[in-house]
Amino acid sequence: MLQKKLPIVRHTLAILVQNEAGVLARVIGLFSARGYNIESLTVAEVDSVKAVSRITVITTGTPFVIAQIKNQINRLVCVIGVADLTEAGPVVEREMALFKIASTGEQRREALHLADAFRARIVDTTETSFVFEMTGNSEKIDAFAKLMKPLGLIDMSRTGVVAISRGANAMVYERHEL
Repeated sequence: MLQKKLPIVRHTLAILVQNEAGVLARVIGLFSARGYNIESLTVAEVDSVKAVSRITVITTGTPFVIAQIKNQINRLVCVIGVADLTEAGPVVEREMALFKIASTGEQRREALHLADAFRARIVDTTETSFVFEMTGNSEKIDAFAKLMKPLGLIDMSRTGVVAISRGANAMVYERHEL
């Protein structure tokens, strides 16, 4: 009997944690210890009064693996809750990137033209280089980088994806008590 292979799906997880030393290492350690891949990772404090941070992780796996990841994250003492934004419905995802382009002449003009078309903003300029800032989804960032490579792209820095659910409802974080 043939077993049906389950699809590997990309999931965006929002994890609320207590903002204390070592929390990020514990959450990320869970991924590396079990061989789970992280495609994107962002973290920042979202409530300074209650000392709460939000970690946004993009990972891939079968439905079983994703459920396993969520359950194991929820077992960590420092975790307040986990939300699977992929399952929650429509999501807004954005990433910010900086691109350094070193070029002159026609390549420089073409880089400026493409930056304008992609709504990238010039944040630094010299006689031989530009630094562009862009926000958008990961596909837009990837497309801009690909087009800028032959025009003199020499360096790039990305923030990783931040995400939030659409609509008027607050995100519901699951917490599984043992």
